[in-house]
Amino acid sequence: MQNTKILICDDDDEIVSVLTILLEAEGFTVITENDSTRLFDKIKAVNPDVLIIDIWMPQMSGDEIIRQVRADSELQMLPIIAFSASHKTKVCAMEAGADRYISKPFDIDDISQAITDLLQ
Repeated sequence: MQNTKILICDDDDEIVSVLTILLEAEGFTVITENDSTRLFDKIKAVNPDVLIIDIWMPQMSGDEIIRQVRADSELQMLPIIAFSASHKTKVCAMEAGADRYISKPFDIDDISQAITDLLQ
């Protein structure tokens, strides 16, 4: 998975830090954004291989961003993993167009496996 770029968007700095450390240890290149209102532009600038996004964020929710990505012809095939601490958001995330949903607290093996599956 060398040179695979993972873009993580979550307003919780601790979760972003943990995910970054764990995914970088597995050889992924990790880019982060904690402000959901800047995420769409960052996706266009960075061109990630996978987006990992929290559903519950202030200002702009993860499902809104997923819908925005799916509506963009250049980005609509971007693999998206949504996650949240609320189990009620799974339906919301999947209806918005997420490819996978992982509940917090998450197991890093589940996230790694989801990334691997989506890239094959």
